[in-house]
Amino acid sequence: MLSYRHGFHAGNFADVLKHCVQMEIISYLQKKDTPFDYIDTHGGAGLYSLGSEMARKNSEYMTGIGRLYNHCDLPGLQDYLALIAGLNQEGGLKFYPGSPLIAAEMLRAQDKAWLFELHPADAEHLRKNLARQRQCQVREEDGFKGLSALLPTRSRRALVLIDPPYEQKDDYQRVVDALKLIHRKMSNAITALWYPVVDRHRIDALEKQLVASGIRNIQLFELGVRADEAGHGMTSAGMIVVNPPWTLRGQMEALLPPLAAELSADGASHYRCETLVAE
Repeated sequence: MLSYRHGFHAGNFADVLKHCVQMEIISYLQKKDTPFDYIDTHGGAGLYSLGSEMARKNSEYMTGIGRLYNHCDLPGLQDYLALIAGLNQEGGLKFYPGSPLIAAEMLRAQDKAWLFELHPADAEHLRKNLARQRQCQVREEDGFKGLSALLPTRSRRALVLIDPPYEQKDDYQRVVDALKLIHRKMSNAITALWYPVVDRHRIDALEKQLVASGIRNIQLFELGVRADEAGHGMTSAGMIVVNPPWTLRGQMEALLPPLAAELSADGASHYRCETLVAE
């Protein structure tokens, strides 16, 4: 149950997509002076050393952020790359941030972050990495279970990021249940759900459940490095966004085609940018 460690995958192509979407949503929320809450159901350690034994085992970052850092001028990536550069001020690419640290770097004094992490070691790392961030609260518990008590947030504005490892088969159902819960308790919240494409049939089933859920205004953004094929591990990854900012679709339509070409492992361009359910 607690075997997953994101340190093995930090900075891979899936992280690039997830964090670009995350940053676009946070930037949109900050166009208003009023505060908002950021909730991360599976926070991880917050910051990852790309020279660690974990990161070097498969070197997944080399086909993700490693291809983009210091030699990429794709439109829409400047703020993302600048944030990562700020964490690598001694030069080179040595560290990569997780979603909690990205949020912490962006949040204003009036905003708050609620960060869940069930793995004891990663929860401790997360506390240390965010020790100076007073508006961030780390909770060592199951984010799916802890989510309900936070909703609706006091600010009445929120971004909920849900990105479980999907090691347990019931995670595919738990994410659907979580989106339904959020919609029931705080229907205006922006929810960003990350998913891996290892078995396309599972993602097709996930999409069908969401379409039939009664939740409106759902968009999907997917980035792949190779065509779907059994036995190749994760070929693509995506973000399903409920109540997306009205600007997000256009931003991703501009970013995904060149990004997919840049990160492709088979010479083809693999991406999706779709509306699952209209407003």
